[in-house]
Amino acid sequence: MPRSATVNIEGVGEVFFERSKKAKYLNISIKPFKGIRVAVPEGLSFRKAEEFVNSKTTWIQKNQARMKQYELNSRNSSSVSHPIEKTNAKKEITRRLKSLADKHGFTYNRVFIRSQKTRWGSCSYKNNISLNMEIVRLPEELMDYVILHELTHTRVKNHSDKFWKSLEMLIGDARKKAKNLKQFGISSL
Repeated sequence: MPRSATVNIEGVGEVFFERSKKAKYLNISIKPFKGIRVAVPEGLSFRKAEEFVNSKTTWIQKNQARMKQYELNSRNSSSVSHPIEKTNAKKEITRRLKSLADKHGFTYNRVFIRSQKTRWGSCSYKNNISLNMEIVRLPEELMDYVILHELTHTRVKNHSDKFWKSLEMLIGDARKKAKNLKQFGISSL
């Protein structure tokens, strides 16, 4: 049984199907500069996955249009077309983290700033905060959202209602900002 396949779907274009041990359900993701990927759970045929994708073409086309617009905006933005200057990015992120922590009375242990492919940030049980260097490319309100999201995890270690209420008190429209963040290609916080 193949682990992956690329199929041309009418009205959508190339779709990359990839078998995933983690996937419990079929999962379609559309990311800027990467295209469409379908995570296929073990035991489900690619033919069934392709039928599912064919049933979702309207949704895919709508999201493809958003991604194409984002790609176009990114290409026109000088900040995205150049590599990140790591030293300056680390200084900027660390400065902003300290500023927001001081402003809102948060304490954290250590901070790590790395290039990550799958996460904007995380907070460990010991309150070590890890932030993705790419947040310097985000609009300022989304950069602040990511930082405040992780700082809130120093007090609430899950995504419960208590967490979202705490975050909402710091930054309005937190759930909307979480949705807006997804258009920048990394979906996890």
